[in-house]
Amino acid sequence: MSKRLALSVVMSAALAGCMSLAPKYERPAAPVPERFSGDGTAVSGPVASDLEWQSFFADERLKRLIGIALANNRDLRIAALNMEQARAAADIRRADLWPTVNAGANASRGPSAAAGGAVTSLYTVGLAVTGYELDFFGRVRNLNDAALAQYLATDEARKTAQISLIAQVATTYLNLLADEQLLEATKQTLVSREESLKLTRLKFDNGAASELDFRQAESLHQAARVAFAQQTRQRALDENALVLLLGQGLPADLPAGLPLLDQRMVADLPAGIPSEVLVRRPDVRAAEQALIAANANIGAARAAFFPRITLTGSVGTASSELNGLFKSGSAAWTFAPSLTLPIFDAGRNSANLASAKVGRDIAVAQYERTIQTAFREVSDALAGRATFTEQLQAQQAQTAAEEARYRLADLRYRNGASSYLDVLDAQRALFTAQQALVQTQAQQVQNLVTVYKVLGGGWTPPADTAR
Repeated sequence: MSKRLALSVVMSAALAGCMSLAPKYERPAAPVPERFSGDGTAVSGPVASDLEWQSFFADERLKRLIGIALANNRDLRIAALNMEQARAAADIRRADLWPTVNAGANASRGPSAAAGGAVTSLYTVGLAVTGYELDFFGRVRNLNDAALAQYLATDEARKTAQISLIAQVATTYLNLLADEQLLEATKQTLVSREESLKLTRLKFDNGAASELDFRQAESLHQAARVAFAQQTRQRALDENALVLLLGQGLPADLPAGLPLLDQRMVADLPAGIPSEVLVRRPDVRAAEQALIAANANIGAARAAFFPRITLTGSVGTASSELNGLFKSGSAAWTFAPSLTLPIFDAGRNSANLASAKVGRDIAVAQYERTIQTAFREVSDALAGRATFTEQLQAQQAQTAAEEARYRLADLRYRNGASSYLDVLDAQRALFTAQQALVQTQAQQVQNLVTVYKVLGGGWTPPADTAR
């Protein structure tokens, strides 16, 4: 009899999943142009998604900070745990594809009508399959496919979190370098304005300058103090932001870093065509997996309209005496298939199917929106790569001109050939130009990081990021 039960189980497993009512999945067409806007430069180099971050960055201090962040950042840790939870949920769904076999033993004692009311005992032991669904219409398999796609989506979300974390650490680190340069420029400006204030005070005390000149010099000096305090605070805030990303304090044994002007990164990253680049981005792949899951849910909802067949069975031995439980002739078995056909459910199945279809439409719209957002991010980054070099050259030329202007204005004022207003105006313009130059230098390097990020660069397996 045990052979019959085993044969039934095997047959049911073979029949399971023989039909699927899910719509055939087709990837939606990308609702974006065929070329990236802003891609005005044809570059050749390694594909960003194939370039490890250890090779993209040259600053050893920055690479050490990124490694610490990958090991300790809590957002990344949450993303990894979400992936593990989704994997467990997928394993649970996959287990539904197979019968669950349990071993059990029972003992009962009581009066028996067959024995004329005498007290009898019954002992049983064996294996049982309870409520296994024969998946003729693919309901269980579609639910398993949906859970698998959801797990893959969380895996892609984890990769997206790592890519974003690497870019955030790099950007914040470059902000810190810019803060240090701005602090140095502000300090030099403060010293220069202190000297101008002393000179103007001396002239005012001796009647060679008006009180208006003195008050203007004093105001400019105080403005430099304000800027210095603001820049000191900004540096502290950026350092706090970096500490949060790292998930710990800044180590004392960090290697020496490179100045902002010496940051070297792989600049020649080809953009390619959108249809190839965007599907390499983990966030786009995650959106597609969510769409696949929604598509499978439609199949599960459709299967609910069809009969559901479940199998319950057991095989073992039974005896009225415990010592005779395993003797020859005590075998016992049961085989109880059941069929449930939905007749009236007040529209529940129809509503579930309508909800699944709307969910699929929502997933399509979210996938298309993710594609469009990714396209815009790549186009913006490429536009920056094409224009920042020219902007930086112009900003450097402007700063050099303002430096020369300030030297001439200061020389003319010291020799009485011009008013102090010319010096004040030149000082303000020079300080503004110096600040803009540092900010442009930082933005240009940060744009390279952004290009690397939006093209899908920054994902490497955990074994490679632990060093």
